[in-house]
Amino acid sequence: MTNEAIQEGGSSAHFAVFSSQNSNFRYTFNKIREVKSYRVGELFAAYRDILWDDGRHKYNVSSFIGEIDEILLGERFSTFDQNTLDNLIGTLRQRGNSNATINRKMAALSKLLRKAHKMGDIHSLPEFRRQKERAGRIRFLERDEEARLFAAIRSRSEDAYRLSVFLVDSGCRLGEALGLIWNDIQEHRVSFWITKSGRSRTIPMTERVKEVIKLPPNTEGRRPKGPFTKLTQAQYRAIWNEAKTEVGLGADEQVVPHILRHTCASRLVQGGIDIRRVQMWLGHQTLSMTMRYAHLATNDLDGCVVVLEKPRGDEASSRSAENCAFASPLTTPTSVPRKAKRPEPAKAASKRSKGK
Repeated sequence: MTNEAIQEGGSSAHFAVFSSQNSNFRYTFNKIREVKSYRVGELFAAYRDILWDDGRHKYNVSSFIGEIDEILLGERFSTFDQNTLDNLIGTLRQRGNSNATINRKMAALSKLLRKAHKMGDIHSLPEFRRQKERAGRIRFLERDEEARLFAAIRSRSEDAYRLSVFLVDSGCRLGEALGLIWNDIQEHRVSFWITKSGRSRTIPMTERVKEVIKLPPNTEGRRPKGPFTKLTQAQYRAIWNEAKTEVGLGADEQVVPHILRHTCASRLVQGGIDIRRVQMWLGHQTLSMTMRYAHLATNDLDGCVVVLEKPRGDEASSRSAENCAFASPLTTPTSVPRKAKRPEPAKAASKRSKGK
């Protein structure tokens, strides 16, 4: 056995057949592989089409992996140790990357390395720990902002306007809307099959969504595959950026197409829809993602103001559960009438008369 074979694995993995006949031993070696080393970029080239679908996310991942390969100076490796990972994260933080950005880049790297490890290209993996992220402010459109922005979009493209209305009323992602075909729309509901989480969902449509999914009457040529398939993400984003600059929102970096999804979620929560239903509507994989909007459900706290605004000297009313904003049949004590005096038993009365 060569040194390379010994380094590749233990003897139990390589001695496939062991037989004894007339005191002669015969060994058969199996699955002996040469230990090779790879760059991160080479692994990505090998597995990118297997791990990621075509689209904007795959484009972003390609950028992430390219930056990581550049930080590692194109170094080849057969094992990816913890020290290498820690240095990589430290360099990204020095470059001004937030913890949220680092998490996205490490998620892409982890997915790639796990695939390479499974295929036998690398022989050890580090522990990927998620960096703690701050809950940032969620920007959403006010009604007047939506009206001005959508009017500017409509002046440029009727198809882009129809798509904008669909996005804000359905809360779906841009890619989900562009991927719709006519069979996904049945009566009053629309189904999303191509989703980020990989889980399909079906939601009802608002009246104006029912209107915008209809193609304009002057549509020429063959019917497109779906209601929005005439647009691409790049085309829509270009129209969006021009329109938002026109209405004075050009300097706001948070006013991107994804803000329409935030706007839909915010309106649902503010309208009193419970978080679980909002999660189902948006198609979030975990409830924690939907909880970002929970602070907007302030109606449930209005009763606290009633309690806090009571005069301090009104002790009696503050103790009265009936006047409390949170009184309920389960917690409010009811006044119980005093029981009438029970008549004395006859025996006790006769004893008293004898004593006299």
